[in-house]
Amino acid sequence: MGFPATPALTVDCVLYDPRGRVLLIRRKNDPFEGGYALPGGFVDVGETIEDACRREVSEETGVTATDLRLVGIYSDPKRDPREHTVSAVFLAVLDKPATPKAGDDAAAAEWVEDWRGKSLAFDHAQILEDAEKLRNAPPQG
Repeated sequence: MGFPATPALTVDCVLYDPRGRVLLIRRKNDPFEGGYALPGGFVDVGETIEDACRREVSEETGVTATDLRLVGIYSDPKRDPREHTVSAVFLAVLDKPATPKAGDDAAAAEWVEDWRGKSLAFDHAQILEDAEKLRNAPPQG
């Protein structure tokens, strides 16, 4: 008996610098080629979602993400026009400045102050709205 067909598992990261800017990439490939997106990608077999998140951020931007906090799971079957994907999204805040350098499938990587003024790929505008609420919420516990 084989495994059932399931959606592809992905990760995305909302990463803030000490000034409150968010790290966005410009996509090198379709879908949304040239558009702004959060750094992220597919989880490899044998990899935790946290490790996949750190790897994707590093590969696409050269920035190291630590202290990941789960924002949520995004599973709308139409979130990616290629296929059904489910993304585990994390939030990280850097305590010191970092200079991004585009790599892997990112054409560019930059800190963006006003992300609301950008057209974002996939469901990344909604993800950023959710991450802002989490970031600004008082600590639990």
